[in-house]
Amino acid sequence: MNKTSLICGSLAIDTIMQFPGRFGDTLLADQLHKVNVSFLVPTMRTEYGGCAGNIAYNLALLGGEPRIVGVIGLDGGPYLERLNKLNIATANILLKDDSYTAQCFVTADADNNQINAFHPGAMSFAHENPIAKAGAARVAIISPDGHLGMLQHAADLAELNIPFMFDPGQQLPMFSGEQLIDFINKATYLTANDYEIELLMDRTGLTLPQIAERLEALIVTRGENGSEIYTKGQRIEIPAVKAEAELDPTGCGDAYRAGLLFGITNDWSWETTGRLASLLGSIKIAHKGGQNHKLSTAQIADRFEAAFGYRY
Repeated sequence: MNKTSLICGSLAIDTIMQFPGRFGDTLLADQLHKVNVSFLVPTMRTEYGGCAGNIAYNLALLGGEPRIVGVIGLDGGPYLERLNKLNIATANILLKDDSYTAQCFVTADADNNQINAFHPGAMSFAHENPIAKAGAARVAIISPDGHLGMLQHAADLAELNIPFMFDPGQQLPMFSGEQLIDFINKATYLTANDYEIELLMDRTGLTLPQIAERLEALIVTRGENGSEIYTKGQRIEIPAVKAEAELDPTGCGDAYRAGLLFGITNDWSWETTGRLASLLGSIKIAHKGGQNHKLSTAQIADRFEAAFGYRY
């Protein structure tokens, strides 16, 4: 049985810098129209990220079979080497040697306020990477990526009859209501957080039940309040798993989505699928960066049993 998951989405490099002071002590409210400041950042770290990279990383931890359909730039060699060492398929990652890999530059102050700059780079060419070249798959996910790429991949997956999960994330505001309804009609599953589902309903004019009835499953995450899965007229509540620590929420949603994909490819019930997704989110938040938690499949299964009282 084919258990491959196509992971369509961004590959990015995050540069995270820490300013020990407070932005408010440097930025003058009445002078913001002519800002020219420099912050000394004694600490800096680089993290591999992007939604596709994070989802694939977590799916590989579970023993899944992720195949990334994304785009990387001329500086992406080390990222490709990392993915290959993790045994994550990279054959369908398009290399754009005239662009940089998508990058986010984050400067945080002592109060955890952030000033970010995001360069989409190679991600903008996602529409040039056809799904058909990736071969057969049990399921796919369209996670945040280039605008044209997300539209093209939805059309490709529908034409190839590959069931897919639509995960608009932070790219949701880019799409019109008509485009979002088309995504919903083509998708088999949809996942969004509590803010995104409200925005989705506002943009489309559809109620939550109306969205759910067009899908095999609608998954709504609500942070520490757990998540909900709407399927076949039912509402399944998934409890949050208490984290060992809450260090960094970056990539928690991606970890959750990897759990969903793993459950789908193994034909699990939605109760177990959602619980594994919830567990992965709690594991991720206890580590800085989107890809620095390192657990074996057995360790994850043990934590699942400890949290829910049975093994998957």
